[in-house]
Amino acid sequence: MIIGVPKERTADEYRVGITPEGVALLVGDGHQVLIEQSAGTGSGISDQQYTTAGAIIMVSEEQLFEQADMVVKVKEPTLAECQLLRQQQILFSYLHLVAHYDVMEALLEKKISAIGYETVQLPDGSLPLLVPMSEIAGRLSVQIGASFLQKQHGGKGCLLSGASGASPGHVAILGSGVVGSNAAMIAIGLGARVTILGEDQNQLNQHKNRYGDRITTLVANTTTVQKTLCDADLAIGAIHVVGSRTPLLVTQEMLSLMTSGSVIVDVSVDQGGCFETSHPTTHRDPVFTIEDILHYGVPNMPSIVPQTSTRALTHASIPMIRRVGKLGLQQVINTDPVIASGLNLFDGSVYCRGVAKTFGLKWKTLTNINL
Repeated sequence: MIIGVPKERTADEYRVGITPEGVALLVGDGHQVLIEQSAGTGSGISDQQYTTAGAIIMVSEEQLFEQADMVVKVKEPTLAECQLLRQQQILFSYLHLVAHYDVMEALLEKKISAIGYETVQLPDGSLPLLVPMSEIAGRLSVQIGASFLQKQHGGKGCLLSGASGASPGHVAILGSGVVGSNAAMIAIGLGARVTILGEDQNQLNQHKNRYGDRITTLVANTTTVQKTLCDADLAIGAIHVVGSRTPLLVTQEMLSLMTSGSVIVDVSVDQGGCFETSHPTTHRDPVFTIEDILHYGVPNMPSIVPQTSTRALTHASIPMIRRVGKLGLQQVINTDPVIASGLNLFDGSVYCRGVAKTFGLKWKTLTNINL
């Protein structure tokens, strides 16, 4: 199989789909790997490192898309990249189609076989290709929020750790999954007062057992969210529903409960966000203010630490990429329910229930797929 890895076109996206170590494994499997020139520069990877691993460097983005049987990316393709994709090509990347209807339409028109990293699920419900980026985003959310709480960045001037004679700041985390647990770990490490709100009682119990009195856990509902926001210096959106739009937990009216200069970091914004006032921003212009509350809404947060993110992503994704390369899409879909769970689009139809329900579309199951 010919596997193509283009340079990412999303604004300020410094990650790349595969490291040289991943390339070496694919070449060892007998595949040809095409890497677009300078694709790894943002992650500190040179073209020379890729060629040493056995890749072929492509100067032309168009030729890479034209020759590749499978395109491996980090972010969902831009509309321009959708035009370069060939009919019935395989696309393996984060898709987040619930936030990109125009991209979904373009991929459906090309009958692309699109596997979304964020919807690949293990039997226990965990998301092995999303977890590494969720870990990083959760940890970054506190680091970033702490920075924007500083007065010169527009915040209220609160130090999350507190100091002698001054109470620590309060971090409210909406969501008790991977993002939430990693945000809690960093916030507690800084010495902040931490409240984590979630719907999964087992997850909440695990957090309480791990951190004891250093954390407050609450079942998320309108009352507990409102009460927590009144006293929060930093609120982190850490909700994720597989393949679906993130539910709104905080309305604009509830925003008025927060004190002036507080900060929101909505990690959920890549699938719509859990704050009504959230919208996507960029690393170059990351925040906006509504009712004196700073909102950070960058959907590709892990790209600011690309050396870490690219390696973590390759470590998680390369076994599945190799499996598709070895067996072909048809056999993988028929025999590997984990990778099959990530199939979002195929032959002009939607196969991800969450995506279909979000847009009111019909969806198909693997039982009626015709590969």
